Amino acid sequence: MADFFLIPDWPAPPKVKALVTTRAFGNLADHIGDAPSAVAQRRAELRRYLPADPPWLVQVHGRACVAAESAKQGVEADALFAHSPKHVCAVLTADCLPVLLCDETGNVIAAVHAGWRGLADGIIESAVAAMTDRPERLLAWLGPAIGPMAFEVGEEVRAAFLANDAEAQSAFRAQPDGKWLCDLYTLARRRLARLGVARVFGGGRCTCTETDQFFSFRRDPHAGRMASLIWIV
Repeated sequence: MADFFLIPDWPAPPKVKALVTTRAFGNLADHIGDAPSAVAQRRAELRRYLPADPPWLVQVHGRACVAAESAKQGVEADALFAHSPKHVCAVLTADCLPVLLCDETGNVIAAVHAGWRGLADGIIESAVAAMTDRPERLLAWLGPAIGPMAFEVGEEVRAAFLANDAEAQSAFRAQPDGKWLCDLYTLARRRLARLGVARVFGGGRCTCTETDQFFSFRRDPHAGRMASLIWIV
């Protein structure tokens, strides 16, 4: 099963479990053209490794974060959090940044879908606020996303981040055509640091260039989606 999953390498408490599916596991999204029965079969296969079915979100690149304990299937949101055991928080990505969060005691968790729009709009801030009023007690893990040498964006993306944080310019590298290479990992780390979340792990992968491991929307607009999941046992 090593080909099907990545296990986050971070010092989370033992009762916090997490995994990320790879391209080899298959597409888990129901909105990109696969037969519904095929997606349902893959989700059923994934369920074998989980304590419960996650409430699959309709992700809209916003800043809404909802409780997994009460979330309905198909709710529009871009993050889930949970305080109770056996409630799975899951997000789907294929270049956007998945962020997994937990507190140092393992009593609260969250999964965040951080595309550039949601990241700029404050999705990480929403998730942290929903989890706790003591962000310094949190740990974060940055899952596989498009890397800083592959994510070319326009000036509007850079402007959206600099409007909130002038020092976010360190995450952008100018290109000869007037566009910018954007480092989502650096942007997420800056957001977390400003909140007081100092223990941040992961990052460094590239969904666009690691073709055997990951789906990538930038590489293939018809690409499937991978799941990043976290739960308390």
